[in-house]
Amino acid sequence: MLNIYLTDEHGKLNEVNELTKGCWINLISPTTEEIKYVVDHTEVPEDFIRDPLDDDERSRIEKEDQNVITIVDIPVKVNDDSDSALYDTIPIGIIVTPYYFITVCLQSNPIIDKFIQNKVKGFFTYKKTRFTLQILYMISTFYLNYLRRIDRKTTEIENELSRAMKNKELFSLLSLEKTLVYFTTSLKANNIVMEKMLKQHFLRMYEDDQDLLEDVIIENKQAIEMTEVYSKVLNGMMDTYASVISNNVNFVMKFLTAVTIVLTLPTMVASFYGMNVPIPFQHKPDAILFPLIISIGLSVITAVIFWKKKYF
Repeated sequence: MLNIYLTDEHGKLNEVNELTKGCWINLISPTTEEIKYVVDHTEVPEDFIRDPLDDDERSRIEKEDQNVITIVDIPVKVNDDSDSALYDTIPIGIIVTPYYFITVCLQSNPIIDKFIQNKVKGFFTYKKTRFTLQILYMISTFYLNYLRRIDRKTTEIENELSRAMKNKELFSLLSLEKTLVYFTTSLKANNIVMEKMLKQHFLRMYEDDQDLLEDVIIENKQAIEMTEVYSKVLNGMMDTYASVISNNVNFVMKFLTAVTIVLTLPTMVASFYGMNVPIPFQHKPDAILFPLIISIGLSVITAVIFWKKKYF
């Protein structure tokens, strides 16, 4: 999918049909024809367009002639019901040319949608350096937002684990741990790109732009710290609650064993009195009371002993 946008002097974003100076070209999982169209009209290297479409592409920043490409990882939701990670990361390419601004991504994502929906203040397609930094800032914001959701999800699972006897909750924690591993790897790679951008001046920056980049780096480092803390907490929780689940199962088995023993005693007494041999008081009219009294007495005594030993 190929869309072309241009902001007017008031900052309102409009979709246009032709490439004009200062426009934003947004490519989402583009076809071969769309890639060729952009390469032919903007004169950017074809690799700049194709590299961000590789799911395993590493984060980096490069400059070729007057074209600069920045590839970073962005967080996205995983839309399936399996026990995989709750969130994943995919690369996004940000290409700055003398006349155009190009973004390339494998799939539609809420970060780019924020700009398309005109929800970002001070956003102009022709201010290419600031646009790049605003995207990077939005990416860090989404990382922090998703990390807070993971923290809330962890709390919900923690409340369920205290009474859990199955592995479902542990698999949920495992999916969160996978997400944090993906986030940690991507955030550290993004941080290297931003530090390189700050030191080597791939893009022409004004003082305000440099301040914004420093804010982006701070946000990104905060996300890295949060990810590492949550990862350590999850590791501890998984070890602890694996033992909790085992203890819960053991308690249930102990309870069922105690109940079985208590119920077995009346069966044993009835079995003895059911034998085809002479037994005491068998000729008395109320002989049934003797096995009942003995059964109830043994069961009560056993139940009291088990209760004092906290088997119930």
